[in-house]
Amino acid sequence: MYKEKILIIEDDVQIQNFMVYTLENAGFLVESAFNGKEGISKLIKSNSDLILLDLGLPDMDGMEVLHRIREWSEIPIIIVSARDQDREKAEALDDGADDYLIKPFSATELMARIRVALRHYYRMSHSMVKDQPDDTVYVNGGIKLDNGAHIAYKDGNEIHLTPLEYQLLLLFMQNSGKVLTYHTILRKVWGEGYGEDTSVLRSVMASTRRKIENNPAKPEYIETEIGVGYRMKEYEPSKEVES
Repeated sequence: MYKEKILIIEDDVQIQNFMVYTLENAGFLVESAFNGKEGISKLIKSNSDLILLDLGLPDMDGMEVLHRIREWSEIPIIIVSARDQDREKAEALDDGADDYLIKPFSATELMARIRVALRHYYRMSHSMVKDQPDDTVYVNGGIKLDNGAHIAYKDGNEIHLTPLEYQLLLLFMQNSGKVLTYHTILRKVWGEGYGEDTSVLRSVMASTRRKIENNPAKPEYIETEIGVGYRMKEYEPSKEVES
């Protein structure tokens, strides 16, 4: 039986031991490094499935490690850091991190973020291998999106979305559980040259929420990550059904 391997790049002994203990108890294989150079070296030599990366490393900043890895690998990377500034979170996510976990964190939260990152990575890898248009049926809680038919449903009832609302919801359904920054959403939905004006995004988000949320003021699906972007809450079971 295949066991997924997690590489931990963290210089704090107590935090590293906590993560190793948590992951091994959950059935993962674990490899660890105390600095960036050692972490990159171990990644090159091993076949890790996911990286937990601290930003405050002794030999180089964790952002530099992230940039170096992203030059040649799409492996899921979750930042684990005490830095909680919105600007730093947004920068890490825009530069290729899959998620950002603020210290201190619980074992439950750590495991939840890892499961989401791995599911998203395997889903994206599968869709690239198919080499065909994405006609997947995405299901998350009471929301269903049939991308082949270009139809969305809420609790079994068809909902009518504008083209921009549809593309926005599709992006979130494809990335459920993952934080998407304002910059990422604008680039994916409006295009590379759109710029950084988030006013139109906020407007389309508000109209989309009115159609998928029971109470848009207290969203159950698309949550705001203040100062960073949005995250679609992932409900269990969250799955894709091939049409």
